[in-house]
Amino acid sequence: MEVYYTFCFLAAVSVFLGFLNQYVLRAQTTIAITAGALALSLLVTALGKLGVVELRTWADQLLPLLNLEDILLKGMLGFLLFAGSLHIDLLELRNQKLEIGLLAIVGTLISTFVVGALLYWFLLLINMPVAFVYCLLFGALISPTDPIAVLAIMKNLKAPEQVSIQVEGESLFNDGFGIVVFAVIYAIAFEGGQPTVPAVAELFAVEALGGVLLGLVIGGVFHWAICCTNDHSLELMLTMVIPTAGFSLANVLGVSGALAMVVSGIIIGNFTRERGFSRVSQHELDNFWSITEDFLNGLLFLLVGLFLITIDLRPSDYLLMAVGIVIVLVARVLAVSIPFLYLKSRRKYHPYTNRILIWGGLKGGLALALAMSIPAGSAFVQGQDLRYLWVVMTYGVVLFSIVVQGSTIAPLIQRSRNISEPERDKPQRQIAK
Repeated sequence: MEVYYTFCFLAAVSVFLGFLNQYVLRAQTTIAITAGALALSLLVTALGKLGVVELRTWADQLLPLLNLEDILLKGMLGFLLFAGSLHIDLLELRNQKLEIGLLAIVGTLISTFVVGALLYWFLLLINMPVAFVYCLLFGALISPTDPIAVLAIMKNLKAPEQVSIQVEGESLFNDGFGIVVFAVIYAIAFEGGQPTVPAVAELFAVEALGGVLLGLVIGGVFHWAICCTNDHSLELMLTMVIPTAGFSLANVLGVSGALAMVVSGIIIGNFTRERGFSRVSQHELDNFWSITEDFLNGLLFLLVGLFLITIDLRPSDYLLMAVGIVIVLVARVLAVSIPFLYLKSRRKYHPYTNRILIWGGLKGGLALALAMSIPAGSAFVQGQDLRYLWVVMTYGVVLFSIVVQGSTIAPLIQRSRNISEPERDKPQRQIAK
């Protein structure tokens, strides 16, 4: 029961931080809760070192029981991706399919290899050599933009629609693709997988294509079921089954649950919503999943902040964090700019598209959960556990991403909104939709 009570108390703290935010910081809720959790963690750590209160032992015992990577990767992720994809406009998604496809697939691969290569070079430079496959593993876990963070912020800031659909679509799909890339590299690094083209293609087909096909099946089955009932409560309960039993089924089958939830969410949000729900039910559907999404977002980022209590940071760790932030930003610039060299030769885009995509490519709890899924003691770098190093670097990148990038992207989006309408009104400079 200790785990259940802990969840209850953490949920209460999360809601209370959101409540205080509307009167004090008035920042986007995800940013406020992350910053609040960080402040609480630092306060608790400082009080522990002063001997006022000691929560380190409690946190050390509690977090393994909570198992953050399983909570997110096998639990919350299904709910959050399904809730986010419910609001994706399929028509807009189809109009931007080339952009989203290149960013989600090509951009993620570019970022993975750029991060891996730069990290490998830097660690060699400071005499901490690490096998290239482990550096690629870090590149894979840190490259996808986190839909949990991105969707919450973009929705609240009301970015221009043509830019927003690219950011949101990329974050949903490169999340699923990024997990597949991570799984492939993980298998090569720790499970003796062979880095041959047929072996990699097989792993990709099972994870990615299997996830998409399962999502189509789940979406089709529940579309039929919801359309066959007029009971409003039953309609909502049926949508609850998708990110619970549907996501669990994907994990049992060994396919990408993330992609399955995105595909099924798009089906329910675009087809079932209009044909299977009444106007009243549509409103209830939106409210229910919006509240669920906000609640789980707050709880997740509080857990991420709480994780800081268990880390004893050394001076060298701050250097790794800073270098990790720079490397990830450089990789993000290349991951966006290279695909757009081709895209801009075909269509015209909003002047702020690249800047918003680069600075809005936030990292969140997903990256930290993937880093924590690396087995402890599997590899060492000069006596230091590789898992610890990658978790520390990931934590630094996530904090910078949510707190710094997330809090400074609002002026950028505001400027883009100020010029989006005049640009759209000029026929000779039509913005791509």
